[in-house]
Amino acid sequence: MVQAQGSRLTTAGFNYELWLSALPVLLIAATFTWLLSLPLRNVSIVDPLKGLMLFAAGVIYGLGADPRAPRLAFVLWLLALWAARQSIYLTARGMGKGEDPLYQAARARHEPHFRWKSLYFVFWLQAVAIWVVSLPLLGVFASNAPLALLDYIGILLWLVGFVVEAGSDWQLARFRRNPAKAGAVPDRGFWRYTQSPNYLGSLCVWWGFWFMAASAGAWWSAVGPALLTLAANARVRRWAAT
Repeated sequence: MVQAQGSRLTTAGFNYELWLSALPVLLIAATFTWLLSLPLRNVSIVDPLKGLMLFAAGVIYGLGADPRAPRLAFVLWLLALWAARQSIYLTARGMGKGEDPLYQAARARHEPHFRWKSLYFVFWLQAVAIWVVSLPLLGVFASNAPLALLDYIGILLWLVGFVVEAGSDWQLARFRRNPAKAGAVPDRGFWRYTQSPNYLGSLCVWWGFWFMAASAGAWWSAVGPALLTLAANARVRRWAAT
């Protein structure tokens, strides 16, 4: 770890062994969920798992960090709140509705033997992607640098993102309670300003975590939210094309 003095930037070291230690846990969780998906014929159950896997990665990094790290407790609480809300919402949204149309299309393209192929190109791929996205959680505990302006910017961005993500999900669920609007997109609330405010909110949350990690000196962890940004953009494009 290299730490600058005064107003100079701080650079935190990259703990590759700690980061690598999270990958087997994520792959095991993904494999177990894949096994559950087989009798259900529904790979959509991977979606509620994403938040829980990110929380698991954060806990692993936290356990491997210096317990005096000033961001340790409040970042884990923010992460737990975000992961719990997202997982509960996605689980409730998918109950009784079968497989997501995007996954149904993937199933049709990759038959025969989709059930086996889905292990590596749905579940394991998601686990690896989450492992990369989790980099700000590794970086935020990488040094004992004191809290600074970037931390407060990150907390504010996280808060805005959480409100936008949760609020837009609630607005969408309320809108679709009307059977006549099934499959349609609302044009009020957060949805009035962007096509996918829920994704925008999630990106704000993870760039918020990155600002906190950057304050700790982990500038390199920008790879995580950058990958999430690219994935969200690709998913929005696929969704818009259906």
